[in-house]
Amino acid sequence: MYTSASELQVAHSLAASGQPETGFFEIAKAFSKRPGFRLFTILRYDPAAALIRRIWTSHETEYPVGGAKPVSDTPWTRQVLESGLPYVGRNSEDIRSVFFDHELIASLGCASVLNLPVRWDGKIIGSLNLLHEAHHYDDVDPAELAIFVQMAIAGLNAVNLSSYG
Repeated sequence: MYTSASELQVAHSLAASGQPETGFFEIAKAFSKRPGFRLFTILRYDPAAALIRRIWTSHETEYPVGGAKPVSDTPWTRQVLESGLPYVGRNSEDIRSVFFDHELIASLGCASVLNLPVRWDGKIIGSLNLLHEAHHYDDVDPAELAIFVQMAIAGLNAVNLSSYG
C-alpha cells in the first residue's frame, strides 16, 4: 500500500510536541494541496451546550479560535452533525442558505464549502471545513480525504471545551 508524502507528514506531526496545533497545521498544509481552500476551520461539536466551537483556523482575524456558533435543528445539522455525512455547498446561494455569516464568507472570496464531519466512537465530535471559490469542490470525493479527517480525531479529543467559554 502506498502512503502519500502528505499523509506521512501529518502522521509524523501527530507525534511531535505542540498538539493539537501542530497536527492541525499539517492537516491544513495537506488540504492546501488537495483539494485546496481559501478558508479552513476546525470545529469541535459540543452537543451539551448546543454549540460548535472553532478550535483551529487559517484566518485568525476573521474567524478567531474560540468562536462558537449555535447548533439548531436545520437540514445542515441533521446531515453533518447527526448523520455524519459531508456537506458540499457549490455556490453562494448554497452558502447563504446554510450559514448566517455568509456575508463574511463572501468577503473572503469564498462561495463554496466542503464540511467533513469527524466521527469518533460512533459520535460526531467535530468537522473540518474548507471554503473556496464557487464550484471548487464539485468534483471532490470526500472519501478521498477520509485519512486526514480521521487524523484530526486525536486533536479534537484533546481539546478542553471548558476553556472555550
